[in-house]
Amino acid sequence: MKEFKGRVVAPGSVTAPALVSHGGLNTLASFQKALQFGDKKATCGDQNNPDLYNKQMLGTALCLPQTIGSTTGGLVLYCACAMERQPACMLFSKPIDSLAAAGSILASVWLPDVKMPVVDSLGEEFLNYVKDGMTITVQEDGTVFVD
Repeated sequence: MKEFKGRVVAPGSVTAPALVSHGGLNTLASFQKALQFGDKKATCGDQNNPDLYNKQMLGTALCLPQTIGSTTGGLVLYCACAMERQPACMLFSKPIDSLAAAGSILASVWLPDVKMPVVDSLGEEFLNYVKDGMTITVQEDGTVFVD
């Protein structure tokens, strides 16, 4: 088991299987099937992300460097949470961008029954270490255990 420490963006604790992307997450392309076409498993629709394409994001510890794409990113994350099609948590190796942070924070404040802990600034070592399927445990203080 390895421990990493990051900054809490949206609070919470969770244990979930890892889903890893070494490229940026285009939130709109990734969640489009879930939000527009009723895909309840939140299957990633971003053909430009070979790490995630056609993989289920619902209930996973989504490990990534950053989000990319349009200014709709925050709203997409908020809507995924509102529709209960969000990852179990989002873990960023780099500092989170303002749009993803806004969507995550608004979901944690406006949707009290829906949790999606978000931790950023976990470092490159985190993203190099974690692999798909590893068990991730996130604690309230931003400590992340990878088993």
